[in-house]
Amino acid sequence: MVKVKPTAEPGRREQNKRRTREALIQAAAGLFHEKGYEDTTVADIASAAGVGERTFFRYFPTKESLLLQETRELIPLLAGEIVARPPAEAPLVALRNAILGLVGRDEVLVFLLAGRQPLPTIPRTHGERFLLFDFEEAVASAFLTRTAANDADLRDPEHRLRASILARAGVGVLRALRLAHTQLPESSRKEIDLFACVRAGFETLLEAAIEGA
Repeated sequence: MVKVKPTAEPGRREQNKRRTREALIQAAAGLFHEKGYEDTTVADIASAAGVGERTFFRYFPTKESLLLQETRELIPLLAGEIVARPPAEAPLVALRNAILGLVGRDEVLVFLLAGRQPLPTIPRTHGERFLLFDFEEAVASAFLTRTAANDADLRDPEHRLRASILARAGVGVLRALRLAHTQLPESSRKEIDLFACVRAGFETLLEAAIEGA
């Protein structure tokens, strides 16, 4: 009787791929924090993850694609966290606290530490299609879900406009934080307190809103 050599578990290969991908993302987040997005190379990320550059390119065509894919995955995660915040929190406070609750995740670190790298508004590939717009719309939808008392509110133009304005103001804070990170001396980037930066960014916006009221 011929013995058939058992094949590897179908799930094992996928688990290894997932671990490698997560290692690359974690390495990228750490290096973006330490060196900045612009000064981090694909070779740096691969080396920090313990793999070769060829392995990096099996998962991400470019360094930019890593950022874009992680931002795309962050969108539903953040929207869900906003909706789950206590009902008493104002929309921008809920966004701030949702971000603070996710700061330790690699998706958020990659997004916040990407510096001047823009989120595309013009589609170049299917995965990049209107990423900034999708990000803002997801936050706006989460705000609307929190503030609408009924189906009529969900359709009400005034409610929708308010949610849209607040979402774009809040996402603007996150984009400003990314830019501010690039202005820090490299020697101080390791010491940056992202929690404090997020709080300070939203405090600036909230104080401006109160002063203008």
